[in-house]
Amino acid sequence: MFFSKRKFLTAAFIAAFSATIFTGCGEQPKQQAQAPKQQVKVMKVVQRDTPLSSEYAGHLVGTDEIKVQSKISGNVVEKHVVGGQFVEAGQLLFKIDDRQYQSQVMAARATLAEAEVNLRNAQIDLQRNEMLLKENAIAEQTVTTQAALVKAREAACEAAAAQVKLAMENLADTEIYAPMSGQLGVDDVAVGAFVGAGSTTLVTIGSLDPIFAQFSISENEYLKFMTIQSSQAQHNPIHVTITLSDGREYPFEGQIVETDRELANNTGSLIMKAIFPNHGGVLMPGMFARVKMSGEVIPNAILVPQRAVQQLLGKSFVMCVGPDGKSVAKTVELGTQVGSYYIVTGGVTPQDTIVVEGLTNLREGVDLAATEVTAGEMGFTLANVTTPYQTDTISNATSNNPNAPGNLNK
Repeated sequence: MFFSKRKFLTAAFIAAFSATIFTGCGEQPKQQAQAPKQQVKVMKVVQRDTPLSSEYAGHLVGTDEIKVQSKISGNVVEKHVVGGQFVEAGQLLFKIDDRQYQSQVMAARATLAEAEVNLRNAQIDLQRNEMLLKENAIAEQTVTTQAALVKAREAACEAAAAQVKLAMENLADTEIYAPMSGQLGVDDVAVGAFVGAGSTTLVTIGSLDPIFAQFSISENEYLKFMTIQSSQAQHNPIHVTITLSDGREYPFEGQIVETDRELANNTGSLIMKAIFPNHGGVLMPGMFARVKMSGEVIPNAILVPQRAVQQLLGKSFVMCVGPDGKSVAKTVELGTQVGSYYIVTGGVTPQDTIVVEGLTNLREGVDLAATEVTAGEMGFTLANVTTPYQTDTISNATSNNPNAPGNLNK
């Protein structure tokens, strides 16, 4: 009796334990099925003709820059301009003490007058000797000697006349005029300063409109540039723009006008210059500028947003939505960066849908609750994000400066 009761209790315990195990095993799939899907935003892979651009560090230089120097030496006695002023070609800039040069003109004229008197006397003596020679009153040698003396006197007159001309030119050079229209530098000398002929810079003057952006490119980039010029120039011309140090893009395009004739030996780079209009005088020589050249177009390029690309162990991959609605990782080969995108050379197709938001802790094989978005909604663009200068800023700069190049109110 006791044995039967003990056997009954053992059977009941085993039955209860088995029920617990089977109940737990049955609840686990139920809990997995009820797990919430991960919320993500997705978009289709983009395929389109994509323009490429290259950027280079450069700086601005004036199209013409001249160091104004005096042809004569002396002290500056008058100054008709101030540093930074806009001047017109032929405008008076400085005046040098002319007293010694006036004296030189007077001395040269006196020497010329003396030489002319000596010439006239010699010519009179020659005429008299020629008449006496006809009457055989003097020797022929006397006439020949007098004729030679006349020629010497003529040469002396020409030399004296040249000295007068030189003295007058030196006197005229005491007034220094602007050789071109442009803006003066602030390196101008003060009144009273002594200047040496051909050695002292009175002031620097340069033209600011138009202005050059100078930059360097490598040999391979130059060859690529020439290929674009020859093959795509008609339907995809080269566009040149500059971005200034504050991150703003200058609103006017330029064009390549100068290319150096050889590569620099120490860097293997080639200097190029692009010219830009500068009507409002916003651009100044020496300013930093990033030069962007665009024009090359890759047809049917495959693009994925940069924020969708993840890096792991030197590999790049994106998360895609699989046919079953689960996340699938695909390794991609990245090309050039264009705006908010990478050009992808392999790994995905235009039919793929990729995750662009919600990638945090997202693993492969997770059920996704995908919301499709557009590039506009996500703020994706093919252009580099820069802030252009307002055209009214340039207009105000021009109107407020009556001497600025291009001002229509002058």
